[in-house]
Amino acid sequence: MDFAFRLNGEDRVATGTPTTTLLDWLRETAGLTGTKEGCNEGDCGACTVMVTDEDGARALNACILFLPQIAGKSIRTVEGMAGPDGSLHPVQSEMIAHHGSQCGFCTPGFIVSMATAHLNGARDHDDQLAGNLCRCTGYAPIIRAAKAAEGTPVPAWMTDNVPKGTATPLRPTSSDELAEWYATHPKGTLIAGATDVGLWVTKDFRELGDVAFVAGCADLRRIVNKGDSMHVGAAVTMTELLTAIRDIHPSYAELIRRYGSVQVRNAATIGGSIANGSPIGDNAPALIALDAQMHLRNGDAQRTIDVEDFFIDYGQQDRAEGEFVTGFDITTAAPNLRCYKLSKRFDQDISAVCGAFNLDVSDGVITAARIAFGGMAGTPKRAEAVEAALIGQAFTAEAVQSALPAFHEDFKPLSDMRASAEYRMVTAQNMLVRYQMELSGQAISALEVRA
Repeated sequence: MDFAFRLNGEDRVATGTPTTTLLDWLRETAGLTGTKEGCNEGDCGACTVMVTDEDGARALNACILFLPQIAGKSIRTVEGMAGPDGSLHPVQSEMIAHHGSQCGFCTPGFIVSMATAHLNGARDHDDQLAGNLCRCTGYAPIIRAAKAAEGTPVPAWMTDNVPKGTATPLRPTSSDELAEWYATHPKGTLIAGATDVGLWVTKDFRELGDVAFVAGCADLRRIVNKGDSMHVGAAVTMTELLTAIRDIHPSYAELIRRYGSVQVRNAATIGGSIANGSPIGDNAPALIALDAQMHLRNGDAQRTIDVEDFFIDYGQQDRAEGEFVTGFDITTAAPNLRCYKLSKRFDQDISAVCGAFNLDVSDGVITAARIAFGGMAGTPKRAEAVEAALIGQAFTAEAVQSALPAFHEDFKPLSDMRASAEYRMVTAQNMLVRYQMELSGQAISALEVRA
């Protein structure tokens, strides 16, 4: 198959299979070896490229970006950061001036991430570069280089025009088209951002068979604020969701800020994060605590279920062949929602335990409770015994302490590479303690260590 796009200012056509990654094509066919293969799973950022379309420019991981996903878009690799006359991009000049590179393997990815952030005027450098790992230089000179480039103009060659869109194979433009395709290919694989499916190819070497890319379905990309609720389409990226809920559910937004990296959030979708059924995905506990509903479609038939009912057992979800997620309805009124993520790394790591708490308190008494966890069972799961122990009690530290034994009724966590069962149990209980302290006005920060 042929896929047309613009590469470093020139129109190109790439030939490959639907699951040929951009990274492989760049290195093996285009001869552009500046883009590196490090982890090959979207974790290290050495393969970062800049992708521009009608929504603007964003950094993405080329190692888990398939060719159909970049058709009709503009791509810039590290080779396209300098100008046609060889003039360096400001971030390149500042990296040299601030000694931001040693072995240089990670440097191309850093340069592209920094240049994309520079183009977009983003100055939260720690967040922008959280998805780029460096093992030898250290981050201080890299961050200094990014800061030094802040006030410099965006080079003219960096403002790519999006090429004229052409019919893109395997990419439906609406949920109607997607439903029609899925009805005739019920065992096919739907690909949104490929932050999960990409690893099936790069790590498990799976042959996916029939595939369809859903990011082109415009109606699945919409966010509609209805006042007391908001509808979020299944193909909304985590970056878009973060922007939409920042002022509505700030604690959930802070959780999303730690969801992967900028590159991952720019690709990953809310629908994919739920549809894959992961027991440790960070979205599910928050959505369950918010009593969110999800919409599914199979052909012309549509239905709505609670998010918590979607997860049946480990690896088993309430979704039939040919059925796909179209979106979510999320309440906008949850002032007491708090989301806590526990992982070995602060940035870009899978949770050992993720907890979401949403209690209603009236006149000092708990009148309703929704508490959900990821990482504590084979599915994301509510702490129903804990909720029952809290409802009707005064919202005090003593009431919380008396409810802690109920965790053992709700969960029997497993030990794995991320945490032991005992650690998971204690830290989940501690999250409830933290929740009560935080809502009682005590200053709580997991980033501060005090004697």
